[in-house]
Amino acid sequence: MTARIKIDFVSDVSCPWCAVGLCSLEIALDRLAGEVQAEINFQPFELNPDMPPEGQDTVERLARKYGMTTEEVRRNGEAITARGHDVGFTFNMDKRTHTYNTFDAHRLLHWASLDGHQLKLKHALLKAYFTDGENPSAHDVLIRLCGESGLDAQRARQILESDEYATDVRERERFYAQQGINSVPSIIINERHLIQGGQAPEAFEHALRQAVAHSTEQARG
Repeated sequence: MTARIKIDFVSDVSCPWCAVGLCSLEIALDRLAGEVQAEINFQPFELNPDMPPEGQDTVERLARKYGMTTEEVRRNGEAITARGHDVGFTFNMDKRTHTYNTFDAHRLLHWASLDGHQLKLKHALLKAYFTDGENPSAHDVLIRLCGESGLDAQRARQILESDEYATDVRERERFYAQQGINSVPSIIINERHLIQGGQAPEAFEHALRQAVAHSTEQARG
């Protein structure tokens, strides 16, 4: 019997560990095919909510934020790149020169969740930023990615030219902040089991099995 589970994946499209975590989670779900059927909902989190429109130099920002040297930032990028390779995601850190505001991307992801294309758009946004070095706050980039993900590009343009879904995104951000979520990725299974960080597929597989076992025990009373 296939167990149905709900996964809320709290993340930002400018978070490299969120890309690693998503790929790891999908590998774990592939391994559990036939045992587990998951509904993944991407929830908004902004690592840089006050980022100016032009963005900031990524190396300078990371060095300042974490008290790292330029060399330490580079080595950290190499470690993330290796982890990405292990789970099938390509990081081109030399192309990710700037960090940008991601609020509009989150508005479009919220809309995409209503239209059944959220997962495709999430993957497209992560690839555009970390693999291709594109600006995930640029409207032309966002509109193109929506079209490539099966969404109506003209409708995406209308959303970006308005404040549509801004309230929804802010409400979700506040909700998860009130739940104590202050780092990403944070993956919540069945609104009860939390796993954080860009874990290996084995860690996600273990967490999913635990969640299923817990749900089964509850059903038996």
